[in-house]
Amino acid sequence: MANDRYTIISADCHAGADIPHYKDYLESKYHEDFEDWAASYVNPFVDLQDPTRVRNWDNEYRQRELEADYQVAEVVFPNTVPPFFPTSQLVVRPPASGLDHERRQVGLHAHNRWLADWCADLPGRRAGLAQIFPNDVDAAVAEIHWAKENGLNGILFSAIPPDAGVPALWDPIYDPVWAAAQETGLPINQHGGAGIPEIEGAPGRNFLMLMEVPFFANRSLWHLIVGGVFERFPGLKFVMTEQAVGWVPDVLARMDTYWGLMTNVGRVGEMPADQDLIPHPPSTYFQRNCWMGASMPSPDEAAAIKKLGIDKVMWGSDYPHREGTYPYTLESLRYSFHDWDEGDLRKLLAGTAAAIYDLDLAPLEELPIGPMVADVAQPLDEKPTDTFSMAFSPRRLTT
Repeated sequence: MANDRYTIISADCHAGADIPHYKDYLESKYHEDFEDWAASYVNPFVDLQDPTRVRNWDNEYRQRELEADYQVAEVVFPNTVPPFFPTSQLVVRPPASGLDHERRQVGLHAHNRWLADWCADLPGRRAGLAQIFPNDVDAAVAEIHWAKENGLNGILFSAIPPDAGVPALWDPIYDPVWAAAQETGLPINQHGGAGIPEIEGAPGRNFLMLMEVPFFANRSLWHLIVGGVFERFPGLKFVMTEQAVGWVPDVLARMDTYWGLMTNVGRVGEMPADQDLIPHPPSTYFQRNCWMGASMPSPDEAAAIKKLGIDKVMWGSDYPHREGTYPYTLESLRYSFHDWDEGDLRKLLAGTAAAIYDLDLAPLEELPIGPMVADVAQPLDEKPTDTFSMAFSPRRLTT
């Protein structure tokens, strides 16, 4: 029976078209430029360099793997590189020139058009996220409305590096973007990996990036809260994905402390209170407007989810990335959640994601896809040894 199983909607999966296929989604006047770009394109990701890369777009291949791994539906972030981009939109910096921006905007829309068609191949089981840019607010607003009209379920608006040359997220220049997202009901999403300033050429560059990415991604939360975005747009939904969870309760507590001192004492130490301070404690806005996509959570992250609030978090597999839970999703759930209440785990694995991304949960629960409740309740005696998954890491609270 369906209620003997958990239904799993992964709040963090990745997909994209095969590079040549994007040409079909471009106006003909861009075809020659596309051929030049494709000829010089260098794939930046290991998981797109072997035969398994087809899982990013091949329906049969992908569903065979996902369903065998108990995942019935997915929220889809990008993976392959859109036309005219130097690398993935998840980590790329905003374009510097007008021509570069124009071409990338065209490339983004090509990806979004492909994504809408691809999600329609499996209706009700793929929640696609349309990508937008900070450089052109009018274009971003138009893309949000296009996404809603074409069946996509959310918007990806990446964190902005401090040296990007475009306004920070607190700037009212983006108010039309937030208004469009609020009007359409589409959640704004940010994925870990974006927002870091340029450190190219630094010794241990990749190591430094791993250390600094969490901060520069996480800071979008306080920028939006303290910048008054959620005060101005109380119906806006904001989701932070693959940025861990354990840091959030402490950050909210610290923000509430600063807010309380500024509001009631008029200063924090020698620092006077801001005159335009938000009228409610920061945690109030988080509880109303924000959710976390917890990708491949380990046991300490499971404990942090309870501390933050189960209704505020969605589980994600990070498929098809190698650090994700595939093909050991059941084992990862046994490792981190074997002692959880069944009702709480149903919310984490599907209920909240279905509500945020407007997926109909009832028909998904009828599909015979998902681990048995009794199996998840069995503690994991031995972790898999042939996996890169961070789900089996001993500690992931801030990474």
